[in-house]
Amino acid sequence: MNYIDIFLEALAAEKGRAVKTLDSYRSDLERAQQILGDLSKVSGTGIQDYLAGLSRNGVMASSIARKTSVFRQFYKFLALEKIISKNPAVILEMPKLSKKIPKYLDADEIELLISSAGDFRHSLRLRAMLELLYASGLRISELCELRMNQILGDKLLIRGKGAKERLVPIHDSAKRALENYLGIRHELMKRDPEYIKHDKENPSRFVFPSSGNAGHITRDGFFKAIKKCAVLAGISPDRVSPHVLRHSFASHLLAGGANLRAIQTMLGHEDISTTQVYTHVMPNRLIAAVTEHHPLANKKSRQSDD
Repeated sequence: MNYIDIFLEALAAEKGRAVKTLDSYRSDLERAQQILGDLSKVSGTGIQDYLAGLSRNGVMASSIARKTSVFRQFYKFLALEKIISKNPAVILEMPKLSKKIPKYLDADEIELLISSAGDFRHSLRLRAMLELLYASGLRISELCELRMNQILGDKLLIRGKGAKERLVPIHDSAKRALENYLGIRHELMKRDPEYIKHDKENPSRFVFPSSGNAGHITRDGFFKAIKKCAVLAGISPDRVSPHVLRHSFASHLLAGGANLRAIQTMLGHEDISTTQVYTHVMPNRLIAAVTEHHPLANKKSRQSDD
């Protein structure tokens, strides 16, 4: 019996894991099985030795961490299904990873970037996309694949990873930019070559349609546009990407005093530890808060004034 297939089928049905994720899990488990043999009979020490061998051979810690996570999920499933009596993965420890501080732009740079969209042929579409990306912290795939029925007034219903849905608010500026674009969207679909595939009889369900095979603007198309915006805004293109705008959204919210749990929900992070990477923006705000509100800090300040 192929327990890997059973495990992956369960993940797809119960957890809604993406196809690419499942392919990655399959690759990790099948490679391990080639070395270790039947995974349902492997000991915890055997798995540890296998992972240690990967590390000695130069496999990155982040890759080993992913494989460790896959083993944990796989053996937890086998134990729950009573395929094995003892979970060998309980002894596995995640390798320590150096936390990378996410890149982000400051508020003035964001404003320059969005303003530069006015120099493009599809300026209203590009501005709407930039505004939405920064206003709601969407992933680039969520933005490109956004559908008309996901716009709910001043909120967006986002279908993220694992088929999970979340509601994210959009502020007035982003809402206006979106409304301005939607005001000309129908005309573009009638006369512009980029939209010509769609017409009144065959309207697109996507907010940002395209005549390409995907039916919507692609990640690559938007990526190239945002790099051009960076050049026009006087910002190094190396510092700008769709994900940088997502990082900027989270960093600026946290620096402004937003709750970390609320940011986790808006970003669609499954684990709060993923969101905690943004706490790099907090030191200055914490120092200011202590200086302003701590009784001894205030007392010391008053004494120096005297």
